[in-house]
Amino acid sequence: MNPSAKQPTDTRPSPVPFSEAFRFWLKLGFISFGGPAGQISIMHQELVENRRWISERRFLHALNYCMLLPGPEAQQLAIYIGWLMHRSWGGIVAGVFFVLPSLFILITLSWIYLAFGETPLIAGLFYGIKPAVTAIVLQAAQRIGSRALKNSVLVGVAACAFIAIFMLDVPFPAIVASAALVGYLGGRVAPGKFKVGGGHGKADKSFGPALIDDDTPRLEHTRFRWSALIVLVGIGSLLWLVPMTILTARYGWDHALTQMGWFFTKAALLTFGGAYAVLPYVYQGAVEHYHWLMPQQMIDGLALGETTPGPLIMVVSFVGFVAGWSQGLFGADQLFLAGAVSAVVVTYFTFLPSFLFILAGGPLLESTHDNLNFTAPLTSITAAVVGVIVNLALFFAWHVFWPQGFAGHFDSLSMLISLFALLALFRYKAGVIPVIVASGVGGLLVTLIKPLLFQVGILS
Repeated sequence: MNPSAKQPTDTRPSPVPFSEAFRFWLKLGFISFGGPAGQISIMHQELVENRRWISERRFLHALNYCMLLPGPEAQQLAIYIGWLMHRSWGGIVAGVFFVLPSLFILITLSWIYLAFGETPLIAGLFYGIKPAVTAIVLQAAQRIGSRALKNSVLVGVAACAFIAIFMLDVPFPAIVASAALVGYLGGRVAPGKFKVGGGHGKADKSFGPALIDDDTPRLEHTRFRWSALIVLVGIGSLLWLVPMTILTARYGWDHALTQMGWFFTKAALLTFGGAYAVLPYVYQGAVEHYHWLMPQQMIDGLALGETTPGPLIMVVSFVGFVAGWSQGLFGADQLFLAGAVSAVVVTYFTFLPSFLFILAGGPLLESTHDNLNFTAPLTSITAAVVGVIVNLALFFAWHVFWPQGFAGHFDSLSMLISLFALLALFRYKAGVIPVIVASGVGGLLVTLIKPLLFQVGILS
């Protein structure tokens, strides 16, 4: 029997063996394209509609909880459901396989990018992909803004965040902290302006009895116990402290690998609002402060992240690979090893908090969904994120359309590709991957015919 086929809806599914769940989470890691919306849709279809491992209401309850946390909500949802079904090991397996295939794929693509990126084929593809990425970031700002900016107060928060990062170069953590303070105070003064609106819809559908259903008694391992929380926090602290201590002892605190672990730990705690929210912070650190990679490489990395399975925040693996390669951490003859080790270090420290938030915090924080003192700061942070993402889109547009700076030439062909991508995304609701593929092909064609256009005088 195909487990993904819809089962009879009049009986409750049999308990799922750990081995069957293991195979599903492994499969999900290879098919989880489409960003958070696509990944959540895949899990809903497979787990709620087809397999009925969890009910619609319980699925949405878990999703709304994950939306309140920093980190990739789709991966955290997988951890949450895996934890509900098979305790901590179920959550660990679900979360690891959600990112592991993407890590291997991105290491391979990053190596191809750095080793062969100057060849006409690869250069042409990225010439078309970069303008598309600019359009995709604008779409992200519109999508998050339409959900988050429900009133003039939140629009004002977004505008102030944009001014702070664009004109005043305020660090992203300071913007997040300020937005949280505004939300906390605003939740007390004008609570109606900071309520979480709408969530992900009401759980008004039923696909038959589910293994974890609305009326299923609360599972024993989901009950809050101080002893369990202390143990999990202790284990989580060791999982962070031991590798960080090893890196510091072996290489020193100022070494690139140690700084990657520290920097991406902080980044993992600032990803309210999804991957696009933390990208400006990653840019500020990786490009401007540490100089691990160049602005154009950051854009290329986002393009690779958009076209691989797994959460979009996996772009940090590309950042790590490029940093390790460009720094030559293990010598000029071991560039691939340096890149691969750096990518693994960055991925580990970025995703470790997500496991701790679910496994340790799930039983403790699950009851805070309707607590305005908790949700109002997050509502304000999400609004501020919109302004930060608009700044990111302008940054990308600057480096794509004026590759040599404003004093250089304006790349009209890149602008044309970006306009076509915007049209496809907004007017025709095209998916991200088709837009990137089409733009890449268009960029390749442009690089092939560009010399002819110069010869006949169309371009100068």
